[in-house]
Amino acid sequence: MTRVLVVEDDPQLVRALKINLQARRYEVQAAGTGAEALRLAAARKPDVIVLDLGLPDMDGVDVIKAVRGWSGVPILVLSARHTSEEKVRALDAGADDYVSKPFSMDELLARLRAATRRESAPVQADRVPVVTTEDFTVDLAAKKVRRGERTVRLTPTEWHLLELLVTHPGHLVSRRKLLLEVWGPTYSENTNYLRVYMAQLRRKLEPNPAQPRYLITEAGMGYRFEP
Repeated sequence: MTRVLVVEDDPQLVRALKINLQARRYEVQAAGTGAEALRLAAARKPDVIVLDLGLPDMDGVDVIKAVRGWSGVPILVLSARHTSEEKVRALDAGADDYVSKPFSMDELLARLRAATRRESAPVQADRVPVVTTEDFTVDLAAKKVRRGERTVRLTPTEWHLLELLVTHPGHLVSRRKLLLEVWGPTYSENTNYLRVYMAQLRRKLEPNPAQPRYLITEAGMGYRFEP
């Protein structure tokens, strides 16, 4: 049973989420503050976190940063903050997805399924286990990336996107394929997701993110990994 930690200080919304998630066989725990969320995340090891940014004791972005210090658990932000700056802040901190309030339960459930599917997707046996470039190394079996002696922390979404690209070296991977594989069919036209996450990957992996050497954009078509 998939364990979901709901971090939200609105009791009515927590109740609605619990009813809907438990009806679909999710195991749900709830936290009303950032401090309680961090305690439960460490103690109970949820499979996915649904997080409101407007918490009474701390900013939700700080919760994301704290969790990312030790865990790659998928984090789905649920917030009334609608500006692109707020979304980018949350994604840059390590969130995997962002759902704006008000939202439909069907949309939230679809994004939860996508997040847990990405996290549990197995590495194919016929893939090269380690991909090495001059600047970084991708260990597909261990799901780790290193730059020199330093481990690069990637969110589950960043990892899945990178994995798709490095397992097709030199080949164009279409925007549609990346969106379908990483986010699911509901988001096959949301190319802004790709732009945000490719920018994050380049900041973490490229020597010069403004002039990428490895993660190449094919304008209007998709992306290509050049080892």
